Amino acid sequence: CDGREALVAGIMEHIEEAGIHSGDSACVIPPFTLREDQIATLKDYSLRMAKALKVKGLMNVQYAVKAERIYVLEVNPRASRTVPFVSKATGISWAKVAARVMVGRSLASQGIDARKDYWRTAHHSVKESVFPFNKFPGADTVLGPEMKSTGEVMGIDADFGLAFAKSQLGANLKFPTGGRVFFSVKNKDKRQGCLVAAELERLGFKLYATKGTAHALRTRGVAVEVVNKVHEARPTIVDLINGKGIDLIINTPAGKGALSDDFHIRRAALLNGVSCVTTLSAASETVHGIASMQALGLRVRALQDYHGKGKGTGCHG
Repeated sequence: CDGREALVAGIMEHIEEAGIHSGDSACVIPPFTLREDQIATLKDYSLRMAKALKVKGLMNVQYAVKAERIYVLEVNPRASRTVPFVSKATGISWAKVAARVMVGRSLASQGIDARKDYWRTAHHSVKESVFPFNKFPGADTVLGPEMKSTGEVMGIDADFGLAFAKSQLGANLKFPTGGRVFFSVKNKDKRQGCLVAAELERLGFKLYATKGTAHALRTRGVAVEVVNKVHEARPTIVDLINGKGIDLIINTPAGKGALSDDFHIRRAALLNGVSCVTTLSAASETVHGIASMQALGLRVRALQDYHGKGKGTGCHG
């Protein structure tokens, strides 16, 4: 906002649901599930707040959508850590634009059209967080409202699944396209979790689960092999992970703390370099990414090519 005109430089939809710190959540430009009427409301709220607060420069707003209602969680009249991500996704250096606004230049004088949705790109850009869990013995990899990440990376592709897969690889996470998956989800996640498991089976993975989850999967026709819990007779799931017998773990935690089975599973995954997905929303996109990797393979393109030659790091004005 330059005090007169305002525009939305980027709308980022989180992959994880509300309750995970925004700095720890993967996010996507352009949004991948929001309806056009919801996008129009988000833009309307943001522009009205920017003008009412007399912002000159950047502002970021966090929203939550629940039961068709849009809630404002917080408004920050400043830049955020995702400004470089939005800039690379859209091909415009928004920090430079904002800095010029702060010293008196209007958006229009910089060639910025306030009516244009610069974030509506033909490609998908995914920001993923990078975590330092392997540096701290005893740390739990489960995500929550406290921010734990220490960096972030970006994946970009015309195919959404590949953009997500690239973001995971950029965060030094293994992204298997085949092998064995341990699947353990809490009760409220089992209905949707069965759909994720069925898709993994269709993609050629062999599934393992403890008795409760295995029963839910089998009743829905998913083939799964039962493995013992941490405190049951050996070999247990931790033994299987330590023996390099698992390639991917999907574990939505029912409990936290050093005494829970989930904690021991996540720690074993961390120590053995096995990717462990702890939210069902991220698990769904992981499956999407695996399907794209199987179908298309990994492909590389220069960032500048997404925005036209010479525009990848440029700026209007």
